[in-house]
This record gives sequence, structure tokens and C-alpha cells, in this order.
Amino acid sequence: MRAMVLDAPRRFLRPAELAQPVPGPGQLLVRVAACGVCRTDLHVVDGELPDPKLPLIPGHQIVGTVAVAGPGASRFRPGDRVGIPWLGGSCGRCRYCASGRENLCGEARYTGYQLDGGFAEACVADERFCFPVPADYPDLEAAPLLCAGLIGYRALRMCGEARRIGLWGFGSSAHIVAQLARHLGAEVFAFTKPGDAAAQAFARELGAAWAGGIDGTPPAELDAAIIFAPAGELVPLALERVARGGTVVCAGIHMTDLPSFPYRLLWGERVLRSVANLTRRDGEEFLAIAPKVPIRTRVTGFPLERANDALSALRNGSLTGAAVIRI
Repeated sequence: MRAMVLDAPRRFLRPAELAQPVPGPGQLLVRVAACGVCRTDLHVVDGELPDPKLPLIPGHQIVGTVAVAGPGASRFRPGDRVGIPWLGGSCGRCRYCASGRENLCGEARYTGYQLDGGFAEACVADERFCFPVPADYPDLEAAPLLCAGLIGYRALRMCGEARRIGLWGFGSSAHIVAQLARHLGAEVFAFTKPGDAAAQAFARELGAAWAGGIDGTPPAELDAAIIFAPAGELVPLALERVARGGTVVCAGIHMTDLPSFPYRLLWGERVLRSVANLTRRDGEEFLAIAPKVPIRTRVTGFPLERANDALSALRNGSLTGAAVIRI
């Protein structure tokens, strides 16, 4: 099968012809149709996340068709369309797994990081961590729902009953969350790179009440903020714009160090918290609600051989919406 392989951090992916994987007990062999390109893929490729499996096939927003069900796998049958997310497995025994917080499991394993992912014609996955994909979405448009959508959904849940929500970094996740927040009756305020007129126009197109630069001042205090950009210096800016009792959610798996900031920014029962990965419950809930909104993803497709170009476009911020590898 064709694949794009990472041999070491901070190197380009190389095209390779590999043997097709064989599904083990409880696993599915999935023929990949599309795989979204996520900022987490950049963190892996750029060496910002430690100790990836090497060599590695990245990619964890996978949409494909079941080709073979391994021994004991019975949730899906050959021909079923499935989605494979970042969380590829957990121990099932620890206190986190026992309480429905498998995203915090110390033995969790992740697709496209410790497990080969979807920048390939086929992959294997634990069927317990796969999802049925809503029929409303073509393959390319469905792929960003598997991480950008799921992490955005979990981050939005952390905002509680917020009615005014600021989104820092208006990319793949934010353009999905904006639609869901508007559907739930919240106002959205988009913070982008200074002078990024295209991103600001895109945010307004999706119903944002205001769009401006990362240090802009919206016309009203925020009840909550979600930071998608991996920049720790945004945390004090967000806290400064959130009302007393509000919440700032850091939604990325990696962020640069937070700078020191005066206690007055946190005082007033403001809450600063992070989001870690996703749970299967998040996936089931979000994929059920997405077609009802309906959430529409804006994607730019790249052939498999141009996966490096897709990563570069994400790295330099030249994309509107999400990048997706089409197989």
C-alpha cells in the first residue's frame, strides 16, 4: 500500500510502499478514503510531542470503509463506513477508564502518534474506538469532524452555559465550534492573527458577532474563551477579556509556556483549564448532533503524495478551514 512515513522529527514525510497491515483480535482493517490534517500532526512531525512511534504513518482524522474485521470484532462489518479518531485505545482498568474519563488514561494510545494512522491507503484500528460516520457527509467533509470537531465539542462543553464565547485561532476546530455555538444560541467572537482579513471574513460568514486580531477588544465581555492556537501568551489576553466567573479553555495538546501574569486576571472566580483528547462519549454525542445543526466543514483537499504540502499550508496559516488528504 502507499503511505507517507515520518522517519524522524523535523523531517519531511517520505512516500513509501508498505505491506498492508493485518487486523488483530478486535481490530478492523480500514481502507482509507480521507484523512484530515490536524495541528497535532504538526506537533508530532515538528518534534513538539515526545517519543512518537518511529517510523510512523501520521494522521488521525480518518474516514474509510471496513475491509476486514479481525478475530472477535463484531461492531462493524465489511463495507461499513467508519471514522477513526486520535484516541486509539486505553487500558479499560484504571480509575479514569472506570469513570468514563478514558481520555486521561495513563496507558492510552493515540492514532498517528503511537499507532500508525491515516496518511496511507489502509490502517488498522481497535473497533471499540471507531465511530459510525453520519451519512450526511462526504468523506472529505467528514474527516475534520473526527478531531477538529470532537476536540472543539469537548472544549465547548467546558464553557458551561456561556452565552458569549471568544475563539482564539480561527482554523479547523474554530470554524466547526462557531457553527455549533451559534446553533446553541451563543454569540461568537473570533480572534485571528492581526490583519488576517480572510479568516475574519470567514468567521463573520459563519455568524460571528465580531472578528478582530488576537489582542483586539470585542464589544462585550466574554463569558468564556477557547484557545485553539498553541501560543501560551494568549492566555492572559483571554483572561483579560473574560468576565468574572468566566472560563478560559486551552484546547490544544501542545502549547508554548504560559507567561507570568498578574493574579487580578484570574481573580473573580475565573477558571483556567485544559482539554485532553476525547472520550468515546464525546464522539457519539458530537457525531449525532453535527448533522442536526447542520455543521458544514470547509476543506481543501490534497492528494496523498502532497501530504508535506498540506502540513506546510497548516504551518504557515494559509488555509481557510481544514486540510484533508484524499486517498
